[in-house]
Amino acid sequence: SEQAPQRPSEETPEAPIEPSQIVRTALCVEPRGGRLHVFMPPCDRLEDYLDLVAAIEKTASDLDLPVVLEGYLPPTDDRLEQIKVTPDPGVIEVNVHPAENWEQLKHTTTTLYEDARQSRLGTEKFDLDGKHTGTGGGNHIVLGGRTPADSPFLRRPDLLKSLIGYWQNHPSLSYLFSGRFIGPTSQAPRVDEGRRDALYELELARSLVPPPGEYCPPWLVDRIFRNLLIDLTGNTHRAEFCIDKLYSPDGATGRLGLVEFRGFEMPPHARMSLTQQLLVRSLIAHFWEHPYTAKLTDWGTSLHDRFMLPYFVRQDFADVVADLQRDDLPVAHEWFAPHFEFRFPIIGEFGCQDIELELRTAIEPWYVLGEEPASGGTARYVDSSVERLQVKVNGLTGDRHVITCNGRRLPIRSTGVPGEYVAGVRYRAWAPPSCLHPTIPIHTPLVFDILDTWSMRSVGACTYHVMNPSGRNPETFPVNAFEAESRRTARFFLMGHTPGAIEIPPHEQNPSIPLTLDLRQAPPLR
Repeated sequence: SEQAPQRPSEETPEAPIEPSQIVRTALCVEPRGGRLHVFMPPCDRLEDYLDLVAAIEKTASDLDLPVVLEGYLPPTDDRLEQIKVTPDPGVIEVNVHPAENWEQLKHTTTTLYEDARQSRLGTEKFDLDGKHTGTGGGNHIVLGGRTPADSPFLRRPDLLKSLIGYWQNHPSLSYLFSGRFIGPTSQAPRVDEGRRDALYELELARSLVPPPGEYCPPWLVDRIFRNLLIDLTGNTHRAEFCIDKLYSPDGATGRLGLVEFRGFEMPPHARMSLTQQLLVRSLIAHFWEHPYTAKLTDWGTSLHDRFMLPYFVRQDFADVVADLQRDDLPVAHEWFAPHFEFRFPIIGEFGCQDIELELRTAIEPWYVLGEEPASGGTARYVDSSVERLQVKVNGLTGDRHVITCNGRRLPIRSTGVPGEYVAGVRYRAWAPPSCLHPTIPIHTPLVFDILDTWSMRSVGACTYHVMNPSGRNPETFPVNAFEAESRRTARFFLMGHTPGAIEIPPHEQNPSIPLTLDLRQAPPLR
């Protein structure tokens, strides 16, 4: 027979709890450097944390004692706003609190720029040759809601679908506001800069997003796009659209309803930053009313050919502004003129016989090289030895004139405007120890000739040097914009044309990059 279990008598005392099993939190205080450092303990409720901070503040006020808070951060709470300042290699990363309207956004941005200036921190820099560039830090724009339920991307999943498709079909949005380092191994690669079949898979993923008005669980958007919005290594954070904090299954910190736009570099002025943010907010408002359902464009090799040149970036961006204006959103193309001049600075220009030639800096993708041993580990260098510029010509008549660079004919393409043509030139600017094709020599200086096929002579030319032609390259960075400008102008000359009778060079056409003359390729046989 089974024996019934014995019930403990009511007089049986409970087993005592060992002192080692009790978890207590303590407030640690230490005087250090003339200040009282208070190490905050972890708290489960925001109210408890704030009560503790209030008590510390009152005690510091009564004792007239400077206090520094350190230790655990307050618990995550939707009611709490915070600004984080974090030192990163080469930059100071600042994460600002969310803004609910334009006035808050404007106040936060202008205050941040001014505080940085007062702290002798800048949002721009100058290279040794005087080139005006960004600091390399990101101006990433994060959109969402105060709570995950308020996020427009979870309320309307088709909004992310519209943004991804529109960015794909308008490469100017990827390259106009980005930094110098673009391409498949950058911090914000486009989907079509990675695997060749990624665009096909992305089109399939977009078709799985429910239409507006149809129920969609919040986790579905993450499941659809998570494995497509990545870089070549599978990193979900290094993508043009980062959805790590949209509705990730990893935990509560990844379920915030946020989407991060990473293809923006920190511009040199607060108003330029505000213009970028206004553009993104306008596109959100536009797609909320008019979802974007157009098919994705496979740009192929033209992505790193046509849209590396400022003319086609400007042309494509004009279409973006026109789309917003048709929706009665007052966005003007002139607002972004400083972005074009900053991204594509002019190198020089000259004219002869009613022909005007202009040189502008273009975009050149940088590629990460293979691993190499370095002190304490391995390193992967970036090949920045190749540069690109745009040649724009006005006033050409028929086939009479030919534009050459270092004696090679440019594949100039008509822009549709009578007498206006553009082309790109890709060249080896300098020879670092680690680069692609290290046996290819440096191509500078670059001599651009305007050849007259009737007289078989050069009617005008200009010369562009990558570094100071005197050979006395500066070893210190420019102290201000005026010195940087003088270094840039010292590298462009209105001279250097080829004398005497000239044999007209043959046409050069590269099917992969038809708009660009790649000086690294051997010239065709005459």
